[in-house]
Amino acid sequence: MSLPTADKVGDLMKHQRIHNGEKPYTCDQCGKAFTSAGGLQKHQRIHNREKPCTSDLCGKTCTTASILKTHERMHTGERPFSCDQCGKNFTQRSDLTKHQCIHSGETPYSCDLCRKTFSSAGDLRTHQCIHTGEKPFSCDKCGKKFNRMGDLTRHKRVHIAEKPFSCDQCGKSFINMNDLTKHQRIHVGKKPYTCGQCGKAFGTANGMQRHNRRHTGEKLQTCDLCGKTFTTAGTLRAHQRIHTGEKPFGCDQCGKNFINASDLKKHQRIHTGEKLYTCDQCGKKFTQAIVLKNHQRIHTGEKPYACDHCGKLFKTAGNLIKHQRMHTGEKPYLCDQCGKTFTSTTGLQKHQRIHNGEKPFTCDLCGKTFTTASILKIHERTHTGERPFSCDQCGKNFTQRIHLTKHQRIHTGEKPYSCAFCGKTFCSAGDLRTHQRIHTGEKPFTCDVCGKKFNLAGNLKRHKHIHIAEKPFSCDQCGKSFIHVNDLTKHQRIHAGKKPYTCGQCGKNFFQMSDLKRHRRIHTGEKPYTCDECGKAFATTGGLQIHHRSHTGEKPYSCYFCRKAFTTASALSTHQRIHTGEKLYSCNFCGKTFATASALTKHQRVHTGEKPYACEQCGKAFATTEGLRKHHHIHTGEKPYTCDQCGKKFNQMSNLRRHRHVHTGEKPFSCDQCGKNFIQASDLTKHQRIHSGEKLYNCDQCGKSFSTIPVLRTHQRIHTGEKPFSCNFCSKAFISASALTTHQRIHTGEKPYTCDHCGKAFKTGGEARIHHRIHTGEKPHSCDECGKVFTQVGSLRRHQRIHTGEKPYMCDQCGKAFARVFELRTHQRIHTGEKPYTCDQCGKAFRSSSTLRVHHLSHTREMVIPCELCGKIFWSYSNLWNHKRTHMRDKSYECELCEESFTSMAQRAEHECACEGDEQASCVKSENSFQDCVFKHSNITRE
Repeated sequence: MSLPTADKVGDLMKHQRIHNGEKPYTCDQCGKAFTSAGGLQKHQRIHNREKPCTSDLCGKTCTTASILKTHERMHTGERPFSCDQCGKNFTQRSDLTKHQCIHSGETPYSCDLCRKTFSSAGDLRTHQCIHTGEKPFSCDKCGKKFNRMGDLTRHKRVHIAEKPFSCDQCGKSFINMNDLTKHQRIHVGKKPYTCGQCGKAFGTANGMQRHNRRHTGEKLQTCDLCGKTFTTAGTLRAHQRIHTGEKPFGCDQCGKNFINASDLKKHQRIHTGEKLYTCDQCGKKFTQAIVLKNHQRIHTGEKPYACDHCGKLFKTAGNLIKHQRMHTGEKPYLCDQCGKTFTSTTGLQKHQRIHNGEKPFTCDLCGKTFTTASILKIHERTHTGERPFSCDQCGKNFTQRIHLTKHQRIHTGEKPYSCAFCGKTFCSAGDLRTHQRIHTGEKPFTCDVCGKKFNLAGNLKRHKHIHIAEKPFSCDQCGKSFIHVNDLTKHQRIHAGKKPYTCGQCGKNFFQMSDLKRHRRIHTGEKPYTCDECGKAFATTGGLQIHHRSHTGEKPYSCYFCRKAFTTASALSTHQRIHTGEKLYSCNFCGKTFATASALTKHQRVHTGEKPYACEQCGKAFATTEGLRKHHHIHTGEKPYTCDQCGKKFNQMSNLRRHRHVHTGEKPFSCDQCGKNFIQASDLTKHQRIHSGEKLYNCDQCGKSFSTIPVLRTHQRIHTGEKPFSCNFCSKAFISASALTTHQRIHTGEKPYTCDHCGKAFKTGGEARIHHRIHTGEKPHSCDECGKVFTQVGSLRRHQRIHTGEKPYMCDQCGKAFARVFELRTHQRIHTGEKPYTCDQCGKAFRSSSTLRVHHLSHTREMVIPCELCGKIFWSYSNLWNHKRTHMRDKSYECELCEESFTSMAQRAEHECACEGDEQASCVKSENSFQDCVFKHSNITRE
């Protein structure tokens, strides 16, 4: 038997690498690996651009002889590889193999990311580039990258303007042979690809694939910026340009840029006047086929697009999409200047003209300009007098259809627009929008001179006359001028003495209907305007608007002198008298003057001793009704104001209002320095003193300063020993009501503060906040020496004593000092002999809970946490940490009797028992004494 030659052995080794995946030859430029040296050499020619093989027929150069051989078959027409099933011939064996998979249905190459299968390894590699984003083929002229070499080759022809494939019928040239094949089907009318569901035929397989996705709803391409999905990669690319703002296709005539090449082509027809598509019924011409198709539906009456919400039909898919946004409320087009959103791009474009001041449509008669053609058309009717919209019931004519529709509802009584807040109905959407601004407080129309806001454009227009001092409407009797004709009409009634509006109940007369309406509510008690935040009702919109400001914090009236703001004009007027010194109201007893009449009346009662408001139960009298009301609650125990959420009652409405913020979470008062929000303005004022460091209130005994009076009072009780708040369960007394409330929860078991993460309950808000930091990981208190962070300020203070060496807690018997108070308490038990921690299994007592926990191990033998250094296991993290000190040789625990040091608290505790003459401690794991095993084991017990 002859031995195999070296060549055969080499071929075998190369073949085996296919099975074991070995690729020992690596490219030093790009890191790509190969199974053979020959493969590496061919690959390196890509980097050094070496193409040693030249075609004798066309002079084209190739990197390998096999690629050259395949190329020359294009010239000779040779296709040596034939399919034995359909007879189709191919220039390469790989093309034949790939083709045969069509007959066999075999797709042996599977993507391990999405499980999609392919007939060739090349198709799989190209597909995987979608997942990886890899585009290895780069254009050396523009830097554009491609995931296939063929795509790069075709792209390069864009730069050299080469279109080697030409149509022999119309002469049109193409960069790629496939594009020419697809084009030639237009001439022959051939559409070889048919949809199996609807029978529609297509000229290309890609066209059919894209069409099939309409039936399946498949959208493989997803935008990574907004999550929107698309059926094709091309549509996705065009969409992404909306986010990037890229418009790569520019018109060479006007410079306008477009996202898509197709949009550019359509635009260029505006310049050329070319209209290729003609309607065969009316002869009208169009620049786009789709516009022609939509136009033809006018003749046929076809409306193929139906709304699945209301069944309404539309001629175009675009109109259907816009209509559906009425149902969904979607407004995808956002104004980048004011944030307003719109359902269509045209709506956005029209709106943007408000910001840029563009008014491209000009009236030929008066020269006035407008933002839209439709507004111009309506305006022109003011010149022509045309009113094309006529009411068929009363014959009244209107310039706009919308005005006619609104008018017809007067006859029908129809009010289709309902307010979601109060249920009131309206004839038009505009009236509803105007009304809803009463509830929302929205005032979208702003004066550009003084900044004042209005809910109606008409009100803004009238207001602007104030700045230009224009008052076009004059009274012919007294010469007084008015901004609006309605104001003049009301004024003229003063001269005539005419009060045409009479109250049917009391006979009182009024100049205006609005005044009569407001007056009637006194008789009926009607308060139709309700606050949607607190439910309070008001008789007038003005009253509601002023009240709304208590929730929003809005104070539109600002003092010119000190910039202090107020909710009402009357409050501002009163305040300004502080600056002007104007005090219109003078006391006739002492001459003291006051800014308001009510303040004078209250003051005069000081002189007269008048207390007109007397308690009918005890006879006590008060100078004000407010004082009497508060006093009444002492007798009745009445708390008339009830929270509708938790049932808690209050004796004042202001207290209830503050309490409601607890449920709503509303904190309308915000600190402008740190952004923290507060329920009450007074709380904000107190908080701001933290930033300013202001402490206005001083203790007259120790000089300590405080930011608020209640905190000072509580502090002074430390000096006086006063504890006015006593527990009715155990009689223990406290210096503050909050301390008593917290204490009483020990008796009641009440834990009103609940963690919204794990449901654990706590007695105080402080404990809940500290616990919450376990979930959030927040540690706001940082040591300024070592940077260690803590969840509580107390933990930080204890830690800082490590740096300072401070031991503020001293034993009054032996003088020993400790850093922590609990260590002092434990130590004092040595002197007192107290052992308050008892084992519930054997009855043995211990001085500290930690010693008891160590003892418990003798009963449970519970060990669950391993040491990663030696593998030993422990029952708790504290024991594990103590054990780790044996590795680090850290002896931090000192015996309080003999000052011997130990690595853990448990070892120290066991030693102290021996020092005190306690029973001999023995090891859990052996019979040896504690002294023999103390540095070997940490789990100990007493017998």
